[in-house]
Amino acid sequence: MSSPYPLTASPATARLATRVLALCWFTVLVDGLDLFSYGAVLPAVLADEGFGLDAATAGEIGSLTTFGMLLGALTSGIITDRVGRRSILLAGVAVFSLASAGCALAPGAAAFGAARFIAGFGLGGLLPTAITTVLEFAPAGRKNITVTLLMTAHQAGGALAGVLAMSVVEALGWRAVFWLGALPLVLVLPVLWAMLPESITFLIAKGRTDRAQRVATRYGVPLEAYAPARSEGETDRSGLRGLFAPGLRKVTVLFWIGSFFGLVLVYGVSTWLPTMMRAAGYELGSAVSFLVVINVGGIVGMLVAGRLADRIGARTVAVVWFLLTAVAVGLLFLRMPLLLTYLVVFLAGAWLFSAQTLVYAAVGTTYPARSRATAVGWAAGIGRWGAVAGPWVGGLLIASGASRWGFVMFAIAGVIGAAVIAAARTRDPRALAPAQESAGATA
Repeated sequence: MSSPYPLTASPATARLATRVLALCWFTVLVDGLDLFSYGAVLPAVLADEGFGLDAATAGEIGSLTTFGMLLGALTSGIITDRVGRRSILLAGVAVFSLASAGCALAPGAAAFGAARFIAGFGLGGLLPTAITTVLEFAPAGRKNITVTLLMTAHQAGGALAGVLAMSVVEALGWRAVFWLGALPLVLVLPVLWAMLPESITFLIAKGRTDRAQRVATRYGVPLEAYAPARSEGETDRSGLRGLFAPGLRKVTVLFWIGSFFGLVLVYGVSTWLPTMMRAAGYELGSAVSFLVVINVGGIVGMLVAGRLADRIGARTVAVVWFLLTAVAVGLLFLRMPLLLTYLVVFLAGAWLFSAQTLVYAAVGTTYPARSRATAVGWAAGIGRWGAVAGPWVGGLLIASGASRWGFVMFAIAGVIGAAVIAAARTRDPRALAPAQESAGATA
């Protein structure tokens, strides 16, 4: 991966940031691959008569995975702010890889469901930790594009899951896909162990200056480039207490609400788009193809949103993106010419997925290093309730014969998301604005 960072200030910090981004990108890729592999192989698992999985149980297992991700996100952030970013990333890869092997070996639905819950726990903790890690190594002025570049890996993993399902299941059976999901234990984990450094910013914030200096010396970077800025009057609260420090209490709750509605959109639209488009009168083939188009739009949108956010701020762009998502999704309520519909779906993807990603970026650049991983983890964890609510409410509308009104519901979610993120401002001078942190800045 070529460096997305300018080398004018410090080539060493740019190289280190690129190394960390590349390692975390591939980690999030296998995270996405494992997460989406369940849906990709589900038809084959249901068709396996000897396994004994029915549609109702399959839905329950999907919910178990989501609940595991919720718990993983909530707990990993707190632990990460205590023990470090690197160890939690390593643990996350180990947990979901071993759980994937458990899925491959499962004799029946009960064991399979337990393994998917454990996989969800590992997956839920890995993503917010990866976001926190790349943020703390990214050069000043490049933090948002770093997060959006990282998140392209998640959607790429989802696309890869579909490709593997089509090519592997027919030849080797559905269990082979989960064996592939266990490979990161032997292919990715050793590379992370050897090449991923601990966050220098985290080490300084925890007072472990000697170890921070050793890491900085190893990679030839100046220690002061990663020192977290400290505002006058800033409190020493860390972890979950740091989320409710003066000046941050209201912001914390608003970010949680914004993340909830962001994931209502991401999971609700992703789950029901083909069904809603078919109900709107489109043929099955084109209805399914809209899912491909919206994800391609999502990848493009990530790159645009990140660069724009580095110029005017992640929170500002998130607000605009939520509003544009509401407009695009609302337009799908109307029957338009096919080419115009494809364009609107593409734009909806460009705004929808990156709006949620920018919520994470805004959270990561609002809280100080001592509570940053907790903040991102809890925003992701609380938001997971939206990942449950979106598909559930969409399913209720479809079951009642009101499929097209799902577009209206998701448009309203976009407006609410914009409103709460717009209100998520820090005004108290004691609340650190880590955008001022000089990670990777001119030494």
